[in-house]
Amino acid sequence: MMIIAKCPLRISMVGGSTDLEAFIDKYERGSVISFPSNLYTYITVHDNHTDKYIINYSKKEEVDNATDIKNDVAREALVYFDIEPITVTFNTDILSEGSGLAASSSYTIAIVKALTMYKGINLSDFEICRLALELERNFNPLTGYQDTYGSGIGGFKRIDFHKNRRPLFRYLDVAFLEKYDMYLVNTGIKRSSTAVLQSVDVDKSATLLPLVDEMEKAIETNDNHTFESLFNQGWIQKKATSSLITNNPKIKQMDELFSKNQMIRAVKLSGAGGGGYFLLLCDKEVDVHIHKAFDHIGKITKIKANAAGVIGIEV
Repeated sequence: MMIIAKCPLRISMVGGSTDLEAFIDKYERGSVISFPSNLYTYITVHDNHTDKYIINYSKKEEVDNATDIKNDVAREALVYFDIEPITVTFNTDILSEGSGLAASSSYTIAIVKALTMYKGINLSDFEICRLALELERNFNPLTGYQDTYGSGIGGFKRIDFHKNRRPLFRYLDVAFLEKYDMYLVNTGIKRSSTAVLQSVDVDKSATLLPLVDEMEKAIETNDNHTFESLFNQGWIQKKATSSLITNNPKIKQMDELFSKNQMIRAVKLSGAGGGGYFLLLCDKEVDVHIHKAFDHIGKITKIKANAAGVIGIEV
């Protein structure tokens, strides 16, 4: 039996950092607007008829005990589900290490989906996301709430987080985003999000919460000008929460270049910051010009919003 599960990489537009446990512990709520993209991570699991666990990713592991697996996602999931030796393979549509696109959460959701199918366990997408967050926090305690729920639950949406309560979802009109061409531009800088997240000033992050309310209203009233202004304002305020977000000279250079380009209506660095991908919201029909202007800086990937969350199939 072979099972393939895939989960989108999420794109966060505003509110990042307010989904962190430290922020919610202090302010008792957080909120983000995000969507899953048309870029995926993939997990394949199948019987291997050996007495070893075989884990394929950028490295290959063959071990006797699941607890000895170095890949955090595979180890935590296989131990949790008490799986006998099998083969697990990781793949992705984009360079995902340190991407700021919640790749680790996406992989964790995908492997939970695959293993529940493997064992015949029926969980809802919400339950899969909740379990994935629990497992990921075993090796990355600073994982924010938005990473799993933003990736594994489909649709363009606002997610509200409250202390000791389950997240609330409000779905937005994805047609609003279709007015833009959206791109990810790779900075070429890999980083662990942990150091950046540890440095975030949660009090400075509080200024992001009102922007979520205002952006939701701009989307609902079809006000592109206000939406773009709020998007850029959110990025400016996000940079103020930690000196590590844009401390690399290349990131500063790219940020300044994108901010001054007339084709780009809104820009931010995805995720915690410090590396990964810039997200650009651009005028329609400028694809050739965007590539001509920025191909020399970093690999450019055009993206779209995605209605789907986590998906699993048996083949």
